[in-house]
Amino acid sequence: MTILVDMDDTMEQLLEALVKRANERFDRNVSVDDVTDWTIVCAFPGIEKRQILDFMREDDFWEDVKPVPGAAEALKHFMDEGHKVYVVTATEFEHVHRKMEDVLFRYFPFLSPQQVIITSRKQMIRGDVLIDDGIHNLEGGEYKKILFTRPYNRDYDAEANGMIRVHNWDEIVEAIDRME
Repeated sequence: MTILVDMDDTMEQLLEALVKRANERFDRNVSVDDVTDWTIVCAFPGIEKRQILDFMREDDFWEDVKPVPGAAEALKHFMDEGHKVYVVTATEFEHVHRKMEDVLFRYFPFLSPQQVIITSRKQMIRGDVLIDDGIHNLEGGEYKKILFTRPYNRDYDAEANGMIRVHNWDEIVEAIDRME
């Protein structure tokens, strides 16, 4: 089986790092659960989106981004079982090198650069399943869809839209095992 996996907020905790830095920089007390919309600024009134996204340009930012618990073990398990695993990211090009070095290959050393696909539209990529937190990335794709729960997608009716909702990597492993 070819398993496509989103990186931001599926494999690693980008939102947590952005919220932490924004709280420090703008003297706020916002929790990750307060981010109820894809655009993080909904939780930071008066702050522009670019001000928050610019954190990703800072030299030490990516060092603060940690893996989602269980992600590395699950992906290694899939590879050991003979599945093809590809990381599919729609990241801004300027962040690719730091993101890969400071996060992906640091916490997922068993993955190679040949397993990373950078695209602007994930629907163009072919695979058996896509695991993603972004509803817009799952809709319209020709793959089975696993929606990784985050605060901004928690009210979306995944099942009614042909998606499997999961809350953690153990549930992802169970969902993939049922597909085989």
